[in-house]
Amino acid sequence: MMKKLIIAIFALVPLLVSAAGPKLPVDAANNDLADKESLKRGFKTYINYCLGCHQLQYQRYNRTFADLGISEEEGKAEYMYTGEKVGDHITNTMPAKEAAAWFGTAPPDLTLEARLRSPDWIYTYLRSFYIDESRPFGVNNTLFKDVGMPHVLQDLQGVSTIDENGKLLPAQGGTLTAEEYDEVVRDLTNFLEYVGEPNKLERKSLGYKVLIFIFIFFVISYFLKKEYWRDVH
Repeated sequence: MMKKLIIAIFALVPLLVSAAGPKLPVDAANNDLADKESLKRGFKTYINYCLGCHQLQYQRYNRTFADLGISEEEGKAEYMYTGEKVGDHITNTMPAKEAAAWFGTAPPDLTLEARLRSPDWIYTYLRSFYIDESRPFGVNNTLFKDVGMPHVLQDLQGVSTIDENGKLLPAQGGTLTAEEYDEVVRDLTNFLEYVGEPNKLERKSLGYKVLIFIFIFFVISYFLKKEYWRDVH
């Protein structure tokens, strides 16, 4: 019976690999969720460039301020521009129906985007736009073909093109160098990873403590078992 089960599992492996489909290579974001200054910069970039279309409907301003070490006064002055309350969720007023008509589909909420796509995917995506006059917004993306989103960070990065092999060429005309732009995108990606799971660092820390406890308990249990069964063995 066990032999048949093992054979069945191995028979299913190719099907699972096929179902997963091909994956495009992505660049490592190398995020650091403990870097509060990076998270603050990413938050500011999100507010200035992303919030107009993309909400964080499951994240509140005051939770973000507290986690990132931002005072309420600083938060109101630097991150809240339209009279929101600090206890409000981070949302915008873009109507979903009209947005779907403008972009082909309503811009997605970004609260869980890093968990859905992965931080590395977002980091690569924001660095992969290129000029394509056939598209409604004049740009396309090597990672997300026929993207319906404009390149909102184009003034920072500049414009890129692709060669005859589809390889992305260096951007030209931006206000930032390539290294500076990568850092801006890394900060934004870092912030979106934090938003996807604000207690991630705490969860990992707790997980290590639980594993240590289990190991110590196992050792104690082992010697206790030997003591109880000493006369039997």
